[in-house]
Amino acid sequence: MSKDDGGRIGTVAALVRSTFLVNAVYTDSAREYGLTQQQGQLLCVLMAQPYGMSELGAMLGLAKSSLTGLVDRSERNGLVERGPDPRDSRAVRVSLTRQGAKLADGFYAETCRRVERLTEGLTPAERDTLAALLGRVVTDNEVPTVFVEPDSAR
Repeated sequence: MSKDDGGRIGTVAALVRSTFLVNAVYTDSAREYGLTQQQGQLLCVLMAQPYGMSELGAMLGLAKSSLTGLVDRSERNGLVERGPDPRDSRAVRVSLTRQGAKLADGFYAETCRRVERLTEGLTPAERDTLAALLGRVVTDNEVPTVFVEPDSAR
């Protein structure tokens, strides 16, 4: 099924394989911080601000029951807390605890370092081109802001 084409791969294969690559880095980093990949994603999302459960579900692509379990486990571990939503008395907002914020900061910084290393073989101009092209793909497909560039975090 594979052919020798000088090391070149197509757009679909490149995107899919890069997703696997980044997910593996993310999973390894999370494991070293005592987190699951989904807990790491939750903490990174909550670094920006507290969110309601429905917003979190949409951002993380999780069904209500899966998200509830994730938040429950993270709450039991002292990483997040639920609080009242000032705009809707029936809803809750999830935010980082002090412990969760500290863990999120370390996890985020380490994960950024590891992902950055993936592009060590590229020139600065190639990195800029890659960022611009992937940025367009993400923007055109309205991907939620679940992870921000290190310079714009917090």
